[in-house]
Amino acid sequence: MKIPFYKYQGTGNDFVMIDNRQQLLSKNNTKLIKQLCDRKFGIGGDGLILLENPEVAEDDFKMVYFNADGNESSMCGNGGRCLVAFAKFLGIIENEATFTAVDGPHKATITGHEVSLQMQNLTEIKHLGNTAFLDTGSPHHVVFTKNVANLDVKKEGAEIRYSDAYASSGGANVNFVDMQENNTFLVRTYERGVEDETLSCGTGVTAVALAAHASGKANGNSVKLIVPGGELSVSFKKESEAYTDVWLTGPAEQVFKGEIIC
Repeated sequence: MKIPFYKYQGTGNDFVMIDNRQQLLSKNNTKLIKQLCDRKFGIGGDGLILLENPEVAEDDFKMVYFNADGNESSMCGNGGRCLVAFAKFLGIIENEATFTAVDGPHKATITGHEVSLQMQNLTEIKHLGNTAFLDTGSPHHVVFTKNVANLDVKKEGAEIRYSDAYASSGGANVNFVDMQENNTFLVRTYERGVEDETLSCGTGVTAVALAAHASGKANGNSVKLIVPGGELSVSFKKESEAYTDVWLTGPAEQVFKGEIIC
């Protein structure tokens, strides 16, 4: 069987995209999904995303996201942005989109290669010194530190991801953050499911931006995040103890397309 696929990337966070409106790929075939994400034996990607027919009347499509290990996972912000670009390429949308992912409904806008994705509202941030924990569609542990460029992110990230603190919940993604000037932060992220550092993480930088604001390290309602794969921005509103109208913005581009024999 041949399956058409597309490869997209958002600030270096790369994904295999499949138009699955005709159910070409079974969501239960975790072995095949893992193989497609394999950089040696498949296409290669930090994850695989299926665009499917909407189940909600107001939606344009449905997002189904899998980690590189083949397992269906929690929300992926950069993946959601890339999927919006894919939907425009397919002619499903023009410049605006509404879709549902595992964490609920999302809105998005697209202008050229720039995609803005509305994330879920946030009502709880747990602080402990220079660390924070929050769920921005995926669970994130945030560490504010120095010399992020010299950290062994895979080693130190894995230690936190597999620590007793997160053992019962399936682990957390881990973000190491170095504060710069003018509401700008350097971010490197260890992603569960990939089990390594990725060049960018959308839900991760969203978590960093909100944690930075809540701890007084950022002010205003917009934060710039510099990741190994480029730059992203997160804007938001603060209403009492909640963060609302949260938007993740950055580039999302098609890299190549092809067919793979399965």
